[in-house]
Amino acid sequence: MVDSQVVLWGQTIAYTCYALAIILLIGWFGFKITRQGKNESKAPTRLFYSFVCVLIVAGVSLHIITFNTIPWASMDINRSEIKADKVFDIQVVNHKFILPADKLIIHVGEKALFKVTSADLTYGFGLFRANNSMVFQMQVVPGHMNDVLWQFDKPGVYSIRSTEYSGPKGAQMIVPDAVEVVENK
Repeated sequence: MVDSQVVLWGQTIAYTCYALAIILLIGWFGFKITRQGKNESKAPTRLFYSFVCVLIVAGVSLHIITFNTIPWASMDINRSEIKADKVFDIQVVNHKFILPADKLIIHVGEKALFKVTSADLTYGFGLFRANNSMVFQMQVVPGHMNDVLWQFDKPGVYSIRSTEYSGPKGAQMIVPDAVEVVENK
């Protein structure tokens, strides 16, 4: 599975270039039609709409191309056919994560299923890297199935945090170094 940071970086560059092209086109057209002077200085509408069509095709193509780069897309589409290597049942009660062990150990390449249930409020469940960037997150709603399947491709230590507002105590819902991904022996 591709690291979400790599995907985010690539998509940031692609969509920034696309947005700048749109802004420049609209700015150019706006400048041309608001200019004082002779009629021939007005922007040709055929050229403008040709550029708009090119941008639409480019935008749709960009979405289609980047769809398959999202790391969890294929796993979610084929979810019924995938068996998790490890399943972690996690409960959230009274603004606290109750883990099945002090540290959840996963080997590189394993698919881990995090099944999180809430007994009282809506919480968030997010896995964060040491640099505080998020790997994934989901909303945990009481009375519903809340789970996320993830495959880890490199070793690391991750913390669990609530990513949903659940009152003032929710800001303290952090379990440092809760998940460790280790190399296969």
